[in-house]
Amino acid sequence: MTTTSSTSGSSLSSLLNALNSATGGSSSSSSSSSSSSSSSSSGGSGTLSAAGLGSGLDVNSIVTALVNARKAASQQQITTRTNQTNNLLNGLSSLNSALGGIQTALATLTSASTFSSYNATLTPQGSSSSIGTATTMPSAHAGTYTIAVSQLATAQKRASDAVASGTPVGAGTLNITVGSTTMNLAVSATDTLSTIATAINNSTSNPGVTATIVNGTNGQQLMLSSSKTGVANAFTISANATSSSGLTSLANTLNTPGANEAQDAKLTLDGIAVTSPTNTVTGMMDGVTLNLTGTGTNTLTVAQDNTAATNAIQGLVSAYNSYVSTVSSLSSFDQTSGTAGVLLGDTTLTSVQRGISSVLSGAVKGNSLGTLTNIGITRNADGTLALDTDKLASAFQSNPSAVKDLLVGTNGYATNLNTTINAYTQTGGIIGTRMDSLNNTLTQLGQQQTALDSRMATYQNQLQQQYTALDTLMSSLNNTSTYLTTALAQLNGSNNSKN
Repeated sequence: MTTTSSTSGSSLSSLLNALNSATGGSSSSSSSSSSSSSSSSSGGSGTLSAAGLGSGLDVNSIVTALVNARKAASQQQITTRTNQTNNLLNGLSSLNSALGGIQTALATLTSASTFSSYNATLTPQGSSSSIGTATTMPSAHAGTYTIAVSQLATAQKRASDAVASGTPVGAGTLNITVGSTTMNLAVSATDTLSTIATAINNSTSNPGVTATIVNGTNGQQLMLSSSKTGVANAFTISANATSSSGLTSLANTLNTPGANEAQDAKLTLDGIAVTSPTNTVTGMMDGVTLNLTGTGTNTLTVAQDNTAATNAIQGLVSAYNSYVSTVSSLSSFDQTSGTAGVLLGDTTLTSVQRGISSVLSGAVKGNSLGTLTNIGITRNADGTLALDTDKLASAFQSNPSAVKDLLVGTNGYATNLNTTINAYTQTGGIIGTRMDSLNNTLTQLGQQQTALDSRMATYQNQLQQQYTALDTLMSSLNNTSTYLTTALAQLNGSNNSKN
């Protein structure tokens, strides 16, 4: 705009000088006019080569600056609130995760099996050997018992007489019965012990026997075995009346008792007789299973196993300490940099801290142990917890039921702590509700941003049109000024020539 103004002034001066010369002005005036005209022409030429449409006006920069100036305050407000809201959301999410970690540990601690885990050991008495192993379930009860095993459960096995390999047995029907189930196997005149064994094993009506061919020194023999141990799983074999003598003889031999007959396991528990069809003895006593491998007399000791409970308690301590670390970060303040944690002074965080502290600092009424300190859980100077496993083991040793009640009883620490935390973390809880509200705020801020961008786009278009029109007008004036300057310069030159 300054260039345009200068050019217009120069053109007007040249015009006056030319008019003055035309009416008899001095030669010095003509010279001055010529010099001025030359300067004006040069100035006009510079204007036409500047940025813009010819006026030298930078429309885009001007429009951008004006739009940014009008948008700045509103944009700053939206950006600031968006950042603050996102920071709060991240902080609440971190707090929620830390509390969720505590609840996960509490779920393990309050599991039915955590304080109902037992060890069972079998110790041989006198010169007896081990009778096997024992396993437990949560329904077991602590105690010491004497187990005497006089007989193991076995499966029935019988073998045929030896014959030359590939010898046909004879035609007929072989009947094999286990319990109330019978398999009627048709045997052809060409069948051998091998083909009979294959047919037995492949039959869909097999009642529970396994056929094996044994190639001994005297020839080939068919061995039948019960698939399961116990008297109830013994088999009987017969041939029907129309069977050949060879098949009938095979059936009679396999039906004759031998040295490997089916039998049940026999044992006593503190003198009480017990039988079992298998060597895995279940149901003899609550929550204990014996896996018998030999006979003899052993002492069975069932004792509570506190490993799972100790690990669960340590897990809770670790989860709590992780929560303390998270809270410390969220509520921190660095005096040097002036940086504050995103939830410093936040009412939700303060409420959570107060609630959890109230639970852990209280005592369980009616419990002989009373406080966490008496089972080895103490608070460090930084607010974290520490577990003395030796003290915990001593408490378990002296009164395991009190330890359990202190933690997971109706008024136990774990029970009350979970109730307190759940008010914040459950669906529709305090933290969830607040996070929903913050997300709604973000949605509204997004809408405000969209509206602001739309208004600024409209404003930019208006400015672009106005300044483009101004640029066009100024360009036109510059062109007119240049034309007049040139014309007057020519007029001035013509007058000088005549003089």
